[in-house]
Amino acid sequence: MEERFLPIGIQDFEDLRNRKCVYVDKTAFIYKLVREGKPYFLSRPRRFGKSLLLSTMEYYFLGKKELFHGLAIENLEKDWTEYPVFKISFGADNYPDLESLKSAINLVLSKYEKKYEVPVEDMRSAPRLNNLITAAYEKTGKQVVILLDEYDKPILDALYTDYEEQNRQELRSFYSPLKDCDKYIRFLFITGITKVSHVNIFSGLNQLDDISLDSAYSSICGISETELDQYFTPEIEALAERQEMTVEEVKAKLADMYDGYHFTHDVEGVYNPFCLLKCFRQKDFGSYWFESGTPSFLVRTLKNQPLVLSTIVNGRKAKEDQFKNYDPDSKNMLPVIYQSGYLTIKDFEKTKRTYTLDFPNREIEEGFLNVLLKKFVSVPDDDMGLTIDNLCDALDSRDVDKALSIIKSAIADLPTIVKKDMCENYYESVTHLMFRMTGCRVVSELQSVAGRSDVVVATKDSVFIFELKMDKGADFETVAASALSQIDANGYSDRFTVSGKAMYKVGLVFSSDGKGLLGWKISS
Repeated sequence: MEERFLPIGIQDFEDLRNRKCVYVDKTAFIYKLVREGKPYFLSRPRRFGKSLLLSTMEYYFLGKKELFHGLAIENLEKDWTEYPVFKISFGADNYPDLESLKSAINLVLSKYEKKYEVPVEDMRSAPRLNNLITAAYEKTGKQVVILLDEYDKPILDALYTDYEEQNRQELRSFYSPLKDCDKYIRFLFITGITKVSHVNIFSGLNQLDDISLDSAYSSICGISETELDQYFTPEIEALAERQEMTVEEVKAKLADMYDGYHFTHDVEGVYNPFCLLKCFRQKDFGSYWFESGTPSFLVRTLKNQPLVLSTIVNGRKAKEDQFKNYDPDSKNMLPVIYQSGYLTIKDFEKTKRTYTLDFPNREIEEGFLNVLLKKFVSVPDDDMGLTIDNLCDALDSRDVDKALSIIKSAIADLPTIVKKDMCENYYESVTHLMFRMTGCRVVSELQSVAGRSDVVVATKDSVFIFELKMDKGADFETVAASALSQIDANGYSDRFTVSGKAMYKVGLVFSSDGKGLLGWKISS
């Protein structure tokens, strides 16, 4: 097989093309964007190719036709024109305070001021950017192109610190010329993880076209199933050989691990490109998305805003405005979780215009459970893997007492991150999460004719039906008996009787004072 080069970590389009790396052609999207509009915004999770997309746009607007040989846009574009391009990225550094942000802005402005020989009379960022745009237009006779990558990172880096509002104000000022200089701008494209409602760049640019949930651009970043077959057949075959699997088995495993992102409804899912390419290079199904770390702003947000885990792990229904824009002052965690890539669109109810959000794939589910669950249980980080292995072994051996003893130890006390009035949701969610980490099939709120069972866990040989109750001052025996009676009265086990699997009905009783799992009763 001819040697092929995968562009892992390469974010510069010219470098990628000169190295003759495999490139999934997204240039038709760029041509469509340029032809149909001017100011755009795109939200995508990290490691999804946003920076490479902007770099491709940069070289297109610089008129570097030779770099696009063999790509879709080579035949689409008849008039290759060089424009002045300002590419501004906040992705390469951290901005925990105002000084670091000002330094980064000064660096990028100085670069273009030198290129266009623009004197600096006012050191404020807004006048400098305004002067740059007008000077570039006057010196070249052409409108300018502005590509703004990870515009929101300086805000997210400073969340819940004294510098959060200062960074927000500085960015608000820095971005303000983009509206007033509209007649000098040929094309404006802004990317980020979140659409932060407090930054009025979006209200100022009232014509800004947010294509984040636009079906026409759902695969502008990432790799679709069609593109997987079109570009990566040699890698799939090599992976199949290494793993001693068939090509079809490998494709199914790839889909389970890395596919499943839907950035609107009724569209083809896309793979995370970083994880897919890492898998091809390593020839192994690893959890690569979390190698680069959990977004620090997400962890900080979890610490500052109490979280109802059940709104995440059980398939969350939401209206578009509930997960599209992130308001730092809001208690709504959903936009952060969704826009970070932990949840994606799984279904859409057209009549009510309601979306169902859930984990996109197995890799993200496992990573979320492994990283974030540690914030909610008393298991030390180093022991989490062993704890889950032991829980899995207990379920496989049908040792319900051992399984529940493990969970009892893990949630001995209600963490301070969770409010007391959330303890019922917390206990159900964490119990559900710990079972899901075992790899077993787990369903919460499973509908039956007469009601919904709390948690159902299925292994190869057994089915466990758990009904969770809070003591609320009543004695343990009474509450546990009530839980078991509810399982029988509502027929929660009826659908599983034909499976031939061993059946276990379990009533769990939790403390309404946040003291954990008080005990359980088992019926088979």
